[in-house]
Amino acid sequence: MNSTLDYYNDNADGFFTSTVGVDMGALHQRFLAGLQPGGSILDAGCGSGRDAKAFAEQGFLVAAFDASPALAALASEHSGMAVSVRTFSEVSEIASYDGIWACASLLHLPQADIPAALGGLWRALRSGGSFYLSFKLGSGERRQSGRHFTDVDESCLRSWLAVLPELASIETWLTEDARPDR
Repeated sequence: MNSTLDYYNDNADGFFTSTVGVDMGALHQRFLAGLQPGGSILDAGCGSGRDAKAFAEQGFLVAAFDASPALAALASEHSGMAVSVRTFSEVSEIASYDGIWACASLLHLPQADIPAALGGLWRALRSGGSFYLSFKLGSGERRQSGRHFTDVDESCLRSWLAVLPELASIETWLTEDARPDR
């Protein structure tokens, strides 16, 4: 993942500009519907900080992190909150969040690392919490523009999630790319 991290550090300004204004309102609404007002959310791999800021503005307690120091700095400035620099493997909290939002972030991990990352995030989620994660539809791993991507189909995603304890339900849906100009 080092080349992916290098990409985001080297291209933080451009990535920030291209993502910070993307309207995620419909997805936010769907995610937040499962949370109590004022609940706690972890924005895991927050990128520009767009979603963390939106959640905080709606009265949620938000913690956010990104592996890229350059993006974390931009996200901190944009969101007005401290965004920590860490990776998915460093998530060690236990039952700390009512919701976890991992929007287009886990997809940069090698496929072999995703189950462990999901397990760590799952342990950080309180019982009955909501967990949003998104991938590009497909199968396998690829490199594009200096970044690693793991594409996933519903069957693969369900197989990863099926091993998580006490999973009440899995809801999957397809959406258009929020940035169709790419």
